[in-house]
Amino acid sequence: MKKIGVLTSGGDAPGMNAAIRAVVRKSIFHDMEIYGVKNGFQGLIDGNIDKMDVGSVGDIIQRGGTVLRSARCEEFKTDEGQQKGIEQLRKHDIEGLIVIGGDGSFRGAQKLSEKGYPCIGVPGTIDNDIPGTDFTIGFDTALNTIIEAIDKIRDTATSHERTYVIEVMGRDAGDLALWAGLADGAESILIPEKSDDFQDVILRLNRGHERGKKHSIIILAEGVGSGFAYGERIQEETNLETRVTVLGHIQRGGSPTASDRVLASRLGAMAVDLLLSGKGGRMVGIQNNQIVDHDIVGVLSEKHTINNDMYQLSKELSI
Repeated sequence: MKKIGVLTSGGDAPGMNAAIRAVVRKSIFHDMEIYGVKNGFQGLIDGNIDKMDVGSVGDIIQRGGTVLRSARCEEFKTDEGQQKGIEQLRKHDIEGLIVIGGDGSFRGAQKLSEKGYPCIGVPGTIDNDIPGTDFTIGFDTALNTIIEAIDKIRDTATSHERTYVIEVMGRDAGDLALWAGLADGAESILIPEKSDDFQDVILRLNRGHERGKKHSIIILAEGVGSGFAYGERIQEETNLETRVTVLGHIQRGGSPTASDRVLASRLGAMAVDLLLSGKGGRMVGIQNNQIVDHDIVGVLSEKHTINNDMYQLSKELSI
């Protein structure tokens, strides 16, 4: 294999640039040409493809977002859109493609692999919702952003003796809420994977108030519902002054942590190694601190799960 491409797709995640850098420099180290596809699968369809060199990825390892930019592309979900992408790959003599993104991006990579173009998926999403890997690129940075915000909100909650509902991202996964809630000592953590009775939240709040607790923090994953709706219900049932903060897209930005930079570098390099060994239709990940790879079809057929031990621990520590 002499020519490969790399693209980022779906929502951006801190550490994507570190992964791009690793892919580019690892490819050049092995005397391959490397091409960057801009704007995800839409850019692939449009032929927005440029050759990259060592200088193309200079001074990007510390930057959030993605220098290749990203876009969602409904057209690529169709056979016609995929054929347009394949035509562009042939036009540039690209023999393999590395796709950095989440499960939607992996489905695009799977389709290309099935049509004869080897693709390797690199998990880049703050949601940490990809089976087959303990962590995805961007999760650690987003988690630390959330923790920093909660720490500041707690100062205000304490000063004004208020209950705060903090809505965090994660789509249909509760990892960000669970990890942030445990790290910041939240009184309640509401995640999509657990159907907690709302009355349990009320019980905990009332119990804390009765023993003299002046403030409470409740972490709500966006996949559960609206933070504002939950805040209204809590105030109605407890008469405790309640405020709601939706952290929003601040969670997706910022300079990646050391953990995300290292993870992205390891996964990006492994993706190049897989293409060099003639493999396609694979996803790289990390399990027990070891870099692994899985069949991408198998990964997409699995369901994301949370760490039940951590969830139980959060319950036990928030009495």
